[in-house]
Amino acid sequence: MAKVKIASEWLTGCAGCHMSLLDLDERLVRLAEAIEITSSPITDLKHTHDVVVGILEGCVANSANVDVAKQMRQNCQILVALGDCACLGGVPTMRNPLSCEEVLRRAYVETESTVDGAIPDDDELACLLSQVRPVHEVVKVDVSLPGCPPSADAIYFALSELLAGRIPVIAGDNLRYD
Repeated sequence: MAKVKIASEWLTGCAGCHMSLLDLDERLVRLAEAIEITSSPITDLKHTHDVVVGILEGCVANSANVDVAKQMRQNCQILVALGDCACLGGVPTMRNPLSCEEVLRRAYVETESTVDGAIPDDDELACLLSQVRPVHEVVKVDVSLPGCPPSADAIYFALSELLAGRIPVIAGDNLRYD
C-alpha cells in the first residue's frame, strides 16, 4: 500500500505547533506507518510536489511566507492551517498597528542586535508585509485547526481522518482558541 505524502512548513510564529506533533507519542508511530513526510522543518526535507496533505504552521508576515504558502497550495491536495498563528494570525499580528519601518527600527536600531544598530539592507532578506495575515487570507485552506498549540488529540484526529480520505469535522470541545 502506498504511503500518503505529507508536507509541513513553518511560516512566522513560534514553531510550537510542530513540536505538538511530537506530543502524539505512540500514536505518531502508528500514523508514521501510513505516511511519507516529504517536507518538514523538523527533518529539513524540502520536497512539496504531489503531496496529499500539506500542513502550514504560522502566519504570513513576509514575502517568503507568501511564496511558501502559494507553493504549498499549488502542490498539495488538502491544505491544513495548524495553530492560532496560521488560523487567526496569532501573536505576530501585534505588529500590525506599526509600519514596516517602525518594526525594523524597533528591532534593529532600538535594541541590541548583531548588526550594530543598522537595519539590514540585503536583497536576500524577505520583505515584511504591511500586515501580518492568517494563511486563509493568502491561499485557500481546507482544514483549520486552531489552538496555541492545538491539542494532541485534535491533531491526531485530524491527521487520522485525512489519512482515511475524509475532511475532519472536529468537535468544539476538541478545539482550542488560546
